[in-house]
Amino acid sequence: MDGFEYVPTSRFGLDYPFGDVTPGLAETIAVAPGIEWVRMPLPFSLKFINLWLIDDGDSWTIVDTGLPLPETKSAWRQLLDARVTPQKPLKRVIITHMHPDHVGSAGWLCHKYGAELWMSRLEYITCRMLVADTGRQAPPVAIEFYRQSGWGEAALENYKSRFGGFGRGVSLMPDAYHRLSDGDTFEMAGATWQVIVGAGHSPEHACLYCPERNILISGDQILPRISSNVSVHPTEPEADPLAEWLDSCRKLLTALPEDCLVLPAHNEPFTGAHKRLQHLIDGHETALTRLRRRLEKGPANVLDTFVSVFGRAIEGDELSMATGEALAHLNYLKHRGELAVARSESGVALYNLAHVAQPGE
Repeated sequence: MDGFEYVPTSRFGLDYPFGDVTPGLAETIAVAPGIEWVRMPLPFSLKFINLWLIDDGDSWTIVDTGLPLPETKSAWRQLLDARVTPQKPLKRVIITHMHPDHVGSAGWLCHKYGAELWMSRLEYITCRMLVADTGRQAPPVAIEFYRQSGWGEAALENYKSRFGGFGRGVSLMPDAYHRLSDGDTFEMAGATWQVIVGAGHSPEHACLYCPERNILISGDQILPRISSNVSVHPTEPEADPLAEWLDSCRKLLTALPEDCLVLPAHNEPFTGAHKRLQHLIDGHETALTRLRRRLEKGPANVLDTFVSVFGRAIEGDELSMATGEALAHLNYLKHRGELAVARSESGVALYNLAHVAQPGE
């Protein structure tokens, strides 16, 4: 899922070659030879996800799938029934990463049309692991994770009631997959594409880049007007995903030309990848600076840092995502020796700037 924008950006500086034109449900827009833009609805603050239907000549490929909603399945049927034949089957479903809006309909499509599933290893394994949590009670370690972050009992009870919801947004996954790894190349839409793996938003996010056509299918790794969520989760409380995210942004800055056409999972296709990647880097650096200034005033729990990290108060359904992302910024500073962590009498984690010894001390 996608998170918070740190540095407000306008459309200035990025070019949107298709303007505000977007495909309707069960419609497509051709964005390049053999590549059709598909748009499916989402029941979130983000109302749509962009998916890509690829003509491989003798077969079809889909990149990302949408949630397994009735309207999504109906739209896919309308799109594919007019295209998929025994002579030209749906060959593969490629998934950039394991979040339900991307992988949710993959199993259904693969089973219905006999297609292969292509994903990176960590995305496939992590998805299967999270789906297995469906029907389980929230584990004590996860409840304690959020209690230490400063959550009250009402928020904890809400978390317990919603635990395992990931699997309800993912159709039955295939039992086998084709692994995508960083640097892999393969043929798609009559050209050679290479896999560029990023991390931080998800464990092993696969972007697809075609040097010949100067096109990047970016998933959530580069979005033009929102920032992808970068979070710490209860399963790995000491993780440093923000460092991984910043490294991935810098990696893409090196790997991509500034003028490549970016096909993102949300918002509209655009050019100006270097500008946007630098915006994302600078935004997190600004949030880290504000966080340091907040901690100079004294200890803070995770919830106390929200206004500093996001520039606004956080309420309601945003609490879980905001907690994970605030922790990503705190862990980033902690891993670099800038923070010390204590515990309140109730066990809540309190973050302080670490004391740096001065000469003569």
